[in-house]
Amino acid sequence: MNAEREFRGSYWLETAPPGAAAPPPAGDLAVDVAVVGGGIAGLSTAWELVRQGREVAVLEAGRLAAGVTGHTTAKLTALHTLVYDHLRRTRGPEGARLYARSQSAAIRHAADIVEELDIDCEWEEAAAFTYAENPRRVGELRAEAEAAREAGLPAEFVTESELPFPLAGAVRVSGQAQFHPRKYLLALADDLRRRGGSVYEDTRVVGLTEGEPCVLSTDAGVSVRAREVVIATHYPVFDRALLFTRLSTRRELVVAGTIDEERAPRDMYITPEQATRSVRTAPLGDGERLLIVTGEHFTPGTADVEERFARLSAWADARFPKVSFTHRWATQDNDSTDSVPLVGPLHPGSRHTYVATGFGGWGLSGGIMAGRLLCDLVSGREVEWSGLYDPRRLASVVREGGTFLKHQGQVARHFVGDRILPLTGPAPENIPPGYGAVVRRGGAQWAVHRDEKGRLQAVSARCTHLGCIVAFNHAEQAWECPCHGSRFAPDGRILQGPAVRPLKKRDL
Repeated sequence: MNAEREFRGSYWLETAPPGAAAPPPAGDLAVDVAVVGGGIAGLSTAWELVRQGREVAVLEAGRLAAGVTGHTTAKLTALHTLVYDHLRRTRGPEGARLYARSQSAAIRHAADIVEELDIDCEWEEAAAFTYAENPRRVGELRAEAEAAREAGLPAEFVTESELPFPLAGAVRVSGQAQFHPRKYLLALADDLRRRGGSVYEDTRVVGLTEGEPCVLSTDAGVSVRAREVVIATHYPVFDRALLFTRLSTRRELVVAGTIDEERAPRDMYITPEQATRSVRTAPLGDGERLLIVTGEHFTPGTADVEERFARLSAWADARFPKVSFTHRWATQDNDSTDSVPLVGPLHPGSRHTYVATGFGGWGLSGGIMAGRLLCDLVSGREVEWSGLYDPRRLASVVREGGTFLKHQGQVARHFVGDRILPLTGPAPENIPPGYGAVVRRGGAQWAVHRDEKGRLQAVSARCTHLGCIVAFNHAEQAWECPCHGSRFAPDGRILQGPAVRPLKKRDL
């Protein structure tokens, strides 16, 4: 893939309708429930609550379904790579069964919503595969098929697929789905409004005071009073329980292009090999489908992203020759240290605040599951799998202590090491157009960028979340924090949380 070529961004954002206007609130608000975040978890939660007769306001910092949800590969499945054998060993057979039941229920629920609201979102039923090309992983796949089957999924071990290259083996689960996520969520938002709910875009929440009621404050100075608050911002922007110690952030790249329908795989495929490779297609019409290939996961701010895009493209070209790639984008995921999302009360003392995070790359089924679970918890109803996902759980954190310590070691290395290592980037006058570098000025580290017209601009290199030093992603033109994944535009504006404040401007 030629690094100089112009590619279009997310196919889901490009092809979805613009959606109804949702300007920020003109003044202070008072509602039953305030949901912070307008992605799949936030909108699913709000829609479920409105159906229960609650007065709900959704507060989205950008555009609805245009963040992580708008950059997903849009697979809706309960087969989450190699999770079931792990859960069987760490949470027992019952934990694995609850995980499978909750995720499968989310897929069925989404199908019911599509039918009920008559949503045109390119819904297709498909099988999901977790595969390997390396024969040494066959035992791992057989164990996963057995564990997934014990958990209640229609799983089987197979060696054949419709992919145009041989597999050593795969886990296959039928009855899964794929769809257009933004079309689905915009329809959900429209129905939410019809039922009396409110949606506000360009409304960044920067403060939370817990109480009765809770009070949220926005960057525009608006106050929102709510009996209950749900934080569904992918990575929690408020973290009273130090959940950031139990989450690691990874970025993953996507390339997409047109393929003839007769050559296009119709099922969904993923392998943990080669820093992940995921393949699926979406309908285009006129005898064509969109081939979507994902992989090359890495910690934000730590990779040569152009090189990673080229590597992913080369893999796709070798296996699907003569595909013209037209789109590329990236998505971001948060993994919990014990492999299970964190959905429930925000912290041990919570009475009216809830969180949904840590979906580990499976935020579509996870977000729909979270919407139903949080609606039940807010309404005072217990759900059989609420304990599995409860953010206050401690036993699993102890069991996964090695993963926890490894993650904290990586964060500490960036937090301390990036401050004391000598800067090897160019001086400001030597930064090429379109590039950025962290430079030292007067004992402080500045993030300096030169735009395509040759103009320099500088901001503080210290992330406003917890103070780690950012690095520049040339391919996506963004400053990225390697500790917790906050992302900023070259001028310091927030692109992605958990940061709620922009990088401070510096005068060159």
